[in-house]
Amino acid sequence: MRYNKVKDLIEWAEGFHKRMAQQYSEAADKTDNERLQMALTYLASQEIQMQKGLNGLFHDGTDHKEVLETWFDESSDFPEPPELEQMAEKSVEGSVDEITRAAVETHTRLQKFYEHRALRSRIEPEATFFNSLAEGHEAQTRKLVTSMQEFEDI
Repeated sequence: MRYNKVKDLIEWAEGFHKRMAQQYSEAADKTDNERLQMALTYLASQEIQMQKGLNGLFHDGTDHKEVLETWFDESSDFPEPPELEQMAEKSVEGSVDEITRAAVETHTRLQKFYEHRALRSRIEPEATFFNSLAEGHEAQTRKLVTSMQEFEDI
């Protein structure tokens, strides 16, 4: 579908975070490495937190409703950017460092996706909305790296 509403993208991103949380949780259940299990459980909790944050945009009583109902023109592979969908399907295995790199890559790509939408926005509230989401992902990525480094040090 070529034309979409911003809310479609947010619903997709919410589902994306849910799938990532499930992926991390399943990997945590399968590993015997306690440090890796703690790291994966942490990642799952962060994904759930982001999912809830996005869901909250529909119910927080702010003026997001106007932006969420905004239509925009995007290619036919929206709202599932193929590279992000592929990342959601990858198995989560390896060391804490490898998992950290994969998580950072996922967050960075989602951040870039939001930045792309901000640049293509036709109205200022939409650009501000997507820039805010991108900045939130950037902050989340920094927090994630710091926290994951702590797991490496355990």
